[in-house]
Amino acid sequence: MVGLVALLLTGCSSGSSLLSGDDGEGFAAKIFGSGDAVSPDLGADPDGEPIARMYNSGLEDIRNGNYRTAVKKFSEVERQHPYSKWATKSILMQAYAQYQRNAYPESISAAERFIQLHPGHRDAAYAQYLIALCHYEQIGDMRRDPTAARKSLAELEEVARRYPDTPYAQDARGKANLARDVLAGKEMEVGRYYQRKKAYLAAINRYKTVVETYQTSSHTPEALYRLTENYMQLGVRSEAQTAAAVLGHNYPNSQWYKDAYSLLQGGGLSPQVDSGSWLSSIFGS
Repeated sequence: MVGLVALLLTGCSSGSSLLSGDDGEGFAAKIFGSGDAVSPDLGADPDGEPIARMYNSGLEDIRNGNYRTAVKKFSEVERQHPYSKWATKSILMQAYAQYQRNAYPESISAAERFIQLHPGHRDAAYAQYLIALCHYEQIGDMRRDPTAARKSLAELEEVARRYPDTPYAQDARGKANLARDVLAGKEMEVGRYYQRKKAYLAAINRYKTVVETYQTSSHTPEALYRLTENYMQLGVRSEAQTAAAVLGHNYPNSQWYKDAYSLLQGGGLSPQVDSGSWLSSIFGS
C-alpha cells in the first residue's frame, strides 16, 4: 500500500487525470491528480459550482487523510448528479477512499459497482485491480483461513487476464505469486499434519496439490521430498524414485534433494523417472 500511496502523491504533483491513459507512471497516479479538480466554471450548468465545491472538497479530504469524510462527499456528488461524468469519477474515488481506510468490503462494493455501470471505461482496469488489492491485503499467515488468499489469487489473475497490457497486470502477476505461495504453504501444513498421523495417502494428496497447482511456489522442493518420504512409507518405490528424480532435476543443489537421495539410498534405491508416473506428465520425462 505504501507504493500505491506514493504513486498517488506523485499524481497530485504531475497533474495526471482520472481520464488519462496508462503512461507507465503508476497505478493510481491517473486516479488522483490535480488535473481531476473540477473547474468552478461549468458554463450554463446551474449546479456546476456546487459540484465543483463538493468534488474538490472530497479531493482535499483525501489529500489530508480524511477518507471517511471524502466518501460522504463523493457519495453526495453521485447522488445529486447521477448522470454526470463527475458521478462516474466519484464512484471510483469512493472505492479508493474506502480502500485507504481499510474498509475493504465497502471498497470492493464501490469498485464492483463502477465496473458494472461502466464496463468499457478505461479505468475499469484500476477498479478491478483495487478489488484484487482489497483481497490481497487481507491475506493472513498460512495457518489461518486461506479464503482471502484464494479470492486474491482469482482477482489478481483476472486483472492480468483482462488487462494484460496495463501496469496493473504486471503488479498483479507479482502479487499472485505471493498468494500462490500462501496457498501452497497451507497445503504443506495440512500435509505435514496427515503425515505425522501416518495418514500417508491423505498427505500425498496435499503435496500433490502443491506440485500440480502451485508448481512455481517456494514450497515445491519440500513437497517433492515429502512425496518421496510418503511413497517410501507406502512401499510405492517407483513413485518415490520419480519424485526424487524430479526434485534432483529441478533443484539439484537443494538440501531437500540431498535428503531425498539419502532416503532412497537407505532403501537400496536411486532417483529414477517412471514415465508412467503422474509426476512425469507434469514435469515431463
